[in-house]
Amino acid sequence: MRRSAIITNDVRAKASAMSTEDWGAFAQEWRSSYYKFTRSLAADSSLNWKTVDDHHLESLNELLVKHGLGREDGDLGGLWNKDEVKEMSLIWHKLDPWPDTVAGLKALNTKYETCTLSNGNIALLKDMQQHAGMPFKHTYSSELFNSYKPNPAIYLGAAKRLGLEPSQCVMVAAHLGDLEAAKGCGYRTIYVERSQEEEKANEEKAREKGFVDIWVGINEDGFVCAAERLGISV
Repeated sequence: MRRSAIITNDVRAKASAMSTEDWGAFAQEWRSSYYKFTRSLAADSSLNWKTVDDHHLESLNELLVKHGLGREDGDLGGLWNKDEVKEMSLIWHKLDPWPDTVAGLKALNTKYETCTLSNGNIALLKDMQQHAGMPFKHTYSSELFNSYKPNPAIYLGAAKRLGLEPSQCVMVAAHLGDLEAAKGCGYRTIYVERSQEEEKANEEKAREKGFVDIWVGINEDGFVCAAERLGISV
């Protein structure tokens, strides 16, 4: 725990005045910065590439300063010191999976090669898999291609590394933008609805555009249902 005397009075006052809703908005602003970051690098290859871990740390520090909770000089007077901020920035390494994920992957592994294809860096993905016990056979990241989804190079590069044509690959995701980009590269697609991951309007547009091949509804059993739709007896 930090010694309270280290925190300056203005930072202490700001933190004390923040409600649960304020902290929720802070977390959402941090998360939203990730989407802006990855999309900017996906669109412009001339930008200096950096990992998602690097971005999470830099953007968290920036937000703490912006909201009066941190200091430009790091340790001196902020709500958390440098080591604590770095530890918080790595919370994504310990995310819990959806309840159906592990069982669904085990089922899929009986018939198919399973592989991550995430904007998360390799170290992040391996830590997540170890933490959650997710049995992917391969771990692929945008880091391998020095860009970020939805850059087509990510999808095409992943298929090539697997020794497959894009038409032999299926992208399974809870984010429709990811699926639309994969479909544009020749992949087949499975949308797994997850609570609070997509806006209803985006789902309606996806149905109109028709880029989802298999749609697993919110009340179905996620990856387990996806495996069943692909002909696996679960």
